[in-house]
Amino acid sequence: MRVLLDTHVFLWLQTAPGRLAPTVLARLADPATQLVVSAATAWEVAIKHALGRLPLPEPPVSYLPSRMAATGATALSVSHDDALGVGLLPALHRDPFDRLLISQARGHGFVLVTADPAITQYDVEVMPAR
Repeated sequence: MRVLLDTHVFLWLQTAPGRLAPTVLARLADPATQLVVSAATAWEVAIKHALGRLPLPEPPVSYLPSRMAATGATALSVSHDDALGVGLLPALHRDPFDRLLISQARGHGFVLVTADPAITQYDVEVMPAR
């Protein structure tokens, strides 16, 4: 199974795994599960950290790669198709990062792991994080 981690899920996996359901933790730890982190997550983390809204033990430029390596997650770039796919989504959710993740999950066939109930309104396969 290939899963795309919502930003909060990626962060919880590092700092607060107890916020994730035990079944989700088991699935994410399964060697058959490919964990994927979008460049949109890197962008969101960098912005929130720079604004002082996301304290991290080290700068995002080193935090993300080291935590991705520790969890075995691979990086997903944002393509033109991913970005343009955002415009095809109904206006059910205003968060631009989440909308990009939805577009990527749909376009690449990923299961999106999230605790955001607004994302379930979209035609995208979701694994509830809690």
